[in-house]
Parts: sequence; C-alpha cells; structure tokens
Amino acid sequence: MRFAVSCPNVSDPARLVGLAVAAEAAGWDGFFLWDHLQLVRAEHLELHDPWVVLGAVAHATSTVRLGALVTPVARRRPWKLAKEITTLDHLSGGRVVAGVGLGWPADDDFAAFGEPADDRARADVYDEGLDVLDALLRGGPVHHDGPAFTVDADLHPRPLQRPRPPIWVAAMSGRRPLARAARFDGLAPVSPAGGPMAPDDVRPLVAALPEHGELYDVVVPWDGAHDAAAYAAAGATWLTVSRWPDGDWFDDLAVQVAHGPQR
Repeated sequence: MRFAVSCPNVSDPARLVGLAVAAEAAGWDGFFLWDHLQLVRAEHLELHDPWVVLGAVAHATSTVRLGALVTPVARRRPWKLAKEITTLDHLSGGRVVAGVGLGWPADDDFAAFGEPADDRARADVYDEGLDVLDALLRGGPVHHDGPAFTVDADLHPRPLQRPRPPIWVAAMSGRRPLARAARFDGLAPVSPAGGPMAPDDVRPLVAALPEHGELYDVVVPWDGAHDAAAYAAAGATWLTVSRWPDGDWFDDLAVQVAHGPQR
C-alpha cells in the first residue's frame, strides 16, 4: 500500500509547495493537487493553477509521485495537457501521474465559461480527449479527426516514462465510467457524497471493473476508520488523505501530513 496527500489547489502557492516538501520528508509516497477554476464561486476561494504549482513541487522534491487528482479532460485541449504532463515528467525525473475525470461542478467550473454542463455531452468530449491524450503521450505521429478534436501532430520530447506516464481515471459506479477506467492504469473511486470511502464501498467497484492490466492501481480516499490492510483486501493500492477547503483546513491537513502516513 502507498499513501498520498490530495490537496485542494487553494491557498498561497508557496504554502502548497511547502506542504509537498513536508509530505515527502514525512514519508508520504505521493502529493496531488485538485484542478478547479472556481469550485464554489460564491465562496471566492483563492485557487491556483495546479500544473504551474506542480512544476515548483517537482523542483523542490525528489521522490514523491505528483500530479493532479483530477484534471477534467473535457475542459482541456488534450495537446496542451499532454505538453504540461510531459514537461512535468521531465522536471520531476519521471514521477508524474495523470489523474483525469469528468470534472465537477458542472455550473461553476464549466457552464460559467461557456463549456457544456450536460454530463453526457462532457463525457463524449472526455472520451475523445482521452484517446488523443493517450496517443500524444505515447509519442510518434498522431492523426485524429473527431467530433471535438482534429490533430495532426508529432510532439517532442516524449515523456520520460514509457510507454507514457500512468493515467488514473476517476469514476463512480456504472458501465461506461468503469470501462473507461479499465482502459488505462488505475481507478480513482469517487463516492456519491464526494468524501472518504470505506473498504466495503471500494470492493464492489473493483469487482465490477472490466479486464485490465496486471499493474493496476486503485486510489482510494481514506476514511481514517479502517486500517490499510482492510483496504488492501478490498483491492486498493493507494490511500489518499484530503480536506475540503473551509475553516482551518490547511492547518489541519498540514498536521496530518507532518505525522506521516501511519503505515
């Protein structure tokens, strides 16, 4: 089992980088940032671009896996995202993981910027974008002509990791989300309430996954009430800790980070 911090992309960027450095020093295996533009518009949260912050994290750390949990592909141009992931992979010496998802909330992070808010419409763009992202990260000429994207490119350099950096797919239950996750390198289960999950919540999702690769990660938000062994028995390979960005969330998360993952 490996352990990671999943931090909102909120707060001063230097504090976020400092938290990543503290996480590495305390023995955490990964440091990941959320990817939101407004999250909750009415709360006026101070959100920063996760990929810019992660560049600084890559420079300041040497061992932790890093990336976004998760980037909503449906509101990104996949070639720009591929370039960001590749650059971060080089900066970090091959430590980046690409966490991807449908994206939420549909109103403040999509509709507010003229992006489709309908889940099915976003899912169609998401699936096509993932195909393009996968091809671009693997390297070589990419020729794609689809409903949402047209690409005729051969990006250089390639990422350091081969055949490409791992892609973890966020998903709830359902045939289409789980089939999407099985095509890639990991599942990041999401509970309907959006919070931590118990081992019994994880087990049926893992059992419902279609056939997938042997080296496959299941990245679960830890509820703190069950030990790592119970999650491992349910099929988890990573446990993440996080906080919702309200009140003294950053200080509370920093204290937990400093104590280490309590393996």
